[in-house]
Amino acid sequence: MKVGAKAPMKGGPIKTGLRIVAGEWRGRKLATPEGENTRPTADRTRETLFSMLASRLGTFEGLKVADLFAGSGALGFEALSRGAAHCLFVDQDPAAIRAIRSNIANLQAQGKSDVRAGSVMALGPAKDVLDLVLLDPPYETGAGVVAIDKLARLGWIGEQTWICLETSRTEAVSIRGFEVESERDVGKARLHFLRKTES
Repeated sequence: MKVGAKAPMKGGPIKTGLRIVAGEWRGRKLATPEGENTRPTADRTRETLFSMLASRLGTFEGLKVADLFAGSGALGFEALSRGAAHCLFVDQDPAAIRAIRSNIANLQAQGKSDVRAGSVMALGPAKDVLDLVLLDPPYETGAGVVAIDKLARLGWIGEQTWICLETSRTEAVSIRGFEVESERDVGKARLHFLRKTES
């Protein structure tokens, strides 16, 4: 730290080398929460994730997105940068919520972002079906699988929704009523791309 520089507030967002990979905000830095409660998705992993999504979606323009277990919100901001119409950010860590709100302000994304402070499992019934759901829960907890199952039952996920779940490379994903369309290992992470099967 430079002499005379202010120390970051305990539990507050700090600037890091985490950057948006592509789109309108390409290269813009993101605030990330201090502490060990979050694990930001690496740039390489995000680049692979969005490249694979682009080949499936064709475009991100106009999509309704949710970034769950959002941390800094890097996945959701990447989607917005590439043209998504709206993103719902959900995290229960107060430091993560501060970082997300800081990033929304810095990117002037207020008109296309909503923030929910609390557990993903506390979400109520959906008003609209999402086009894209991005989940980066703590590794080795099974939280992502439980969240996907609940969101589907609450109407957030439809048969046209794409879901990307990041886990450790050792975790297998199986959810009743969903097909794992593909998987890709990137570094220590495994990306699972899922679709809801017909009822």
